Parts: sequence; C-alpha cells; structure tokens
Amino acid sequence: MSEARPLAPTLSFPPELLLAAQGPSGRIRAAIFDVDGVLTDGRIYVGADGEGFKAFNTLDGHGLKLLARGGIRPIVITGRDSMAVRRRVADLGIEQALYGVHDKLAAAESLRAAMGLEWDAIAAIGDDWPDLPLLLRAGFASAPPGAHAEARAAAHHVTQAAAGHGAAREFCDLLLMAAGRYGALLAGHLETLDDGRAQ
Repeated sequence: MSEARPLAPTLSFPPELLLAAQGPSGRIRAAIFDVDGVLTDGRIYVGADGEGFKAFNTLDGHGLKLLARGGIRPIVITGRDSMAVRRRVADLGIEQALYGVHDKLAAAESLRAAMGLEWDAIAAIGDDWPDLPLLLRAGFASAPPGAHAEARAAAHHVTQAAAGHGAAREFCDLLLMAAGRYGALLAGHLETLDDGRAQ
C-alpha cells in the first residue's frame, strides 16, 4: 500500500475566535448540543399517524465523534423526545444525553456537577430561548445563523453553516482547532476512516 500525500489542515479560523473558543479556563472539556435547530434544520415532519421524522447531517455526526476522540465530551440536551433522536444519539456513541427536558439549566447543572466541571470548561450551541441559560453560562457559546435573535446575541460565535447543514460540525472543528487537536485527528484519518460506527 502506498503512503498518502502529506495533508496540512485547510480549515482556518481567526486567531481571536480560536482564543475565545478555548474558554476562560483555556480548556474546554465538554460541549452541550441542542437537537432541533442545531443538529437538525428545526423542521419537524409529522405524518397522518403522528410519526415524526428528522433529517441529520453526516458531517455533524462525524464532528461529534471527532470531538469525543479529541477529549471534549459531547452532551445532548433536548426539549423534545423521539425515537429518531434517541437512535441518532446512540448511533454516534454519545453517552450523555437528556431528552424531553423542560429546564435545560437544571439538567445541565446536574451533568456538570457529576462531571466535576465548571461552566468555563463547557461549550454550548443552541438556537432558541430555552438554550439561553446555557449559552450565557458556557465558557464558549455558539448559535447557527438561523437561530432566534436572542440566541445569536448570547453567542460568542454564530456559525457560517446552517443548522442541520454543518453548523454543529463547524462548532466541533472550531473547538478542536482551539484545543490544538484538529491537526492530529486529521492526520489520523489519512490511515483509516472506519471506526465501525455510523456517521
């Protein structure tokens, strides 16, 4: 088997954004993701029998897996509950996920305490009012461009990619690059892309 060509990272972010994405403590160790309006485009498809359908992006899925490999724990906290979301989260190997959450702050506080983390070591991405308590406490906060105005105002960074179309991946890439782990993860992918799990 021939060796791959050397590949330097093409992706880049402004230095001030990379600094902000390190969080006040200089090390982000966990990242909280909303689902509807972040991992999906926010639309909910309801059929005649009441079943719901959601579309997820494989770029986002691989970003969440890379985040975990890079030492930043992905956490899902969502206000809705559905088998589609539970299946997607399970496929990605995300161990910490809370569904049907009315009070996202209380849920996040419980997880934060269990992990022994302060808010300055946690990043968050959300799109609407229920996410505001997390965005305003997180060491680094992000929102997709289609998020509600208050969520965008609370964010340190508004992604260029839209929700359900790479916003979560952009957030993951930014956190990994800020943590100095992006290049090593990219180099590792020159050997194999398969870890046996769905993207």
